[in-house]
Amino acid sequence: MTKETTSKGLALHWQVIIGLLLGVGYAWMSVQFGWNEFTLNWIQPFGDIFINLLKLIAVPLVLFSIISGVASLGDMKKLGRMGIKTLAIYLTTTMFAVIVGLFLVNLFKPGEHASESLRETNRLRYEVWRDANDIIRLDDVNLSLNPELAAQVEEIRNETAVHNDWVSDKLTKADKTKASGPLQPLVDVVPKNIFQSLSDMQMLQIIFFAIFFGVVVTGLKSEQKGTVIRAVDAMNEVFVQMVWVVMKAMPVFVFALMAGQIVKAAGSDPEHFQQLLTFLLRYSAVVILGLGIMAFLVYPTIIALFVKKMTWRKFMSGMRDAQITAFSTSSSVATLPVTMKCVEEKLGVSERSSSFVLPIGATVNMDGTSLYQAIAVVALAQFHMVDLSIAQQMVIVLTATLASIGAAAVPSAGLVLMIIVLESVGLNPAWIALIFPVDRILDMCRTVVNVTGDGTVCTLVASSEGELNA
Repeated sequence: MTKETTSKGLALHWQVIIGLLLGVGYAWMSVQFGWNEFTLNWIQPFGDIFINLLKLIAVPLVLFSIISGVASLGDMKKLGRMGIKTLAIYLTTTMFAVIVGLFLVNLFKPGEHASESLRETNRLRYEVWRDANDIIRLDDVNLSLNPELAAQVEEIRNETAVHNDWVSDKLTKADKTKASGPLQPLVDVVPKNIFQSLSDMQMLQIIFFAIFFGVVVTGLKSEQKGTVIRAVDAMNEVFVQMVWVVMKAMPVFVFALMAGQIVKAAGSDPEHFQQLLTFLLRYSAVVILGLGIMAFLVYPTIIALFVKKMTWRKFMSGMRDAQITAFSTSSSVATLPVTMKCVEEKLGVSERSSSFVLPIGATVNMDGTSLYQAIAVVALAQFHMVDLSIAQQMVIVLTATLASIGAAAVPSAGLVLMIIVLESVGLNPAWIALIFPVDRILDMCRTVVNVTGDGTVCTLVASSEGELNA
C-alpha cells in the first residue's frame, strides 16, 4: 500500500477530483440559494490556508533543494551544461506555445462572433474609459450643455466602479516594468537581502542565491563540504515531509478553494458577464483547446520521441498528481513540491536533476501563460474590430516569450504581463477588464500546462545527462 492510498483503498488523486467536483457543485448551489456570504466567510478561508501552506513549504524547499542539487553535482562544467540545456529548452517550448496560440486564435476568431453592435459599444466604452479622467474633469456647465456626454460619463463611472482600482493597479505595475532600463532584469536577479527575498517570494533572487551558495559549497574542503551538504539534505527532507502532511488534507482544502473562487467569479458582475458571455465562452474554449494541445499532445509527444523507454501513458500518469494540484492552486511555485515528487518517484528523474531544473522552471517556464496571452491579445483585438498584421503578431510572439520569463508563479500574474503585450502592438491595456470574469478558471488550466512543461523539460534534461531511471 502506497502513501497515496488510504486505508479504504481510495487513491489521493481520486479524493482530490471528488473534492473538485463537490466544490463546483456547492458553488452552484451557493449562487442559486444566496449562500455567497457564508461561503466567502467560512469556506473560502480554508482554500486560502491551503495555498499559504504550500507556499510556506515551497520557498524553503526551493532554496534547500537547489543548494543540494548544485552542491551534489560537483563538476561545474556539468552545472553549466545543465543550465544551458534547461534554459534553451524552456525558451523553445515557450515560443512554440505562443505560436500555437496565435494559430488557433486566427483559425477560430473568437472575437468576431459577437454581435457587431456589442463590439462597437465595447470598443467605444473602453476607448472613452482610457480618457475618462479627462472627461470627468469637465465642469458641470460643459456637461449640462451636452446631455449625451453627461450620460456617457455617468455610465463610465458606474460600469468601471468594480474594475477601476484593479486595472489601475495593473497599469501602475506595468508602467514600472516598462520604465526600467534594459539591464534592470539582470539587476533584479541579484538580491540585496536574502531574507527579504524569501519573505517576498522573489524566486529568481532565491534561485540565484541558492546556485551561488551551492557553487561555493563545492569548493570547500571535503569535511566542511560533507557537513554542509548533510545539513542541507536534512532540512530538505523536513520540508518534503511537510508536503505529505498537507497532502493528507488536500481533498478538503481543494473543495474549499474551488467553492470560494467560483463564487467570487460568479458574483463579480453578473450583468456585465451576461453581456459578454458569448465572447467569453468562445475565447475560453480556444484557450482551453490550445492548453489541451500543449499538455496532452505536444509534451507527451516530445517525451515519446526523445526519451527512451518513456511512453505517452507513463508520462501523463506520472504527472497526474502535479497537474491536479496545479489546477487547484493556480501556482507553479505552490505546486513545486508535488511536481518534484512526481518526476522523482514516478518518472525516475534523479533528485539532483529535479532539484536544479524544476525550481528554475517554476519561475521562468510559463508556456501556458504565454499561449493564453497570445490568444487573449488577438481575441480582444478581434472583439474591438482591430486587425493585427503579421508583423504585429510576431511582436506578440517575442514579447510574450520574453515577458513570461519574469512572470511570477502565482495566480493571475499573467494579467500584469498581458498589459505589456497589449501595449507592444498599440492596443488599449484597459481591455484586460473584459476577460477578468473568466481569468481565474483559465489560470487554473494554464498552470497545468506550466507544470507539465516543467516536468517535460526536467525529464529531457535528466535523460540527456544519464540521470533518468525510467
